[in-house]
Amino acid sequence: MAIIKYDPFRGFESVTKRMNNFLSTFEPSFGIEYGAFTPKVDISEDENHLYIHAELPGLAKDDIKITISNDEVLTIKGIKSKKVESSDNSEGKTYHRIERSYGEFARSFVLPDNINKEIVSAKFEDGVLYITLEKTELENPKDIEIGVN
Repeated sequence: MAIIKYDPFRGFESVTKRMNNFLSTFEPSFGIEYGAFTPKVDISEDENHLYIHAELPGLAKDDIKITISNDEVLTIKGIKSKKVESSDNSEGKTYHRIERSYGEFARSFVLPDNINKEIVSAKFEDGVLYITLEKTELENPKDIEIGVN
């Protein structure tokens, strides 16, 4: 009889997806994500810019796609592939622990109204994706006076 260790976190991925779907119905600015690999992000801003930094270890810049949709959602998509070296003979190997995640991923963020979608820059360096978005001045709503007869 084989001994199987209890893993208290087994199945948590599906619970996380369900909670994310549930919360996004109330607050659409929560991040939308899927895939076994979920890159970690930092989001910050200063007076003129909004910054998104995403950790993407093991990826090349050709593995990453960044889009901004018409409904002001920035999405980072990609595929983290498991690289098999030619000297690595995986047949007959017994793995004792596999902690790294692979596969397709996507992270989406609702952008604020004061972002200029035309001026966006992205740089990928040392496994970190740096996205810089430029802020614009919000136009003050104009009051329109309506005469009463």
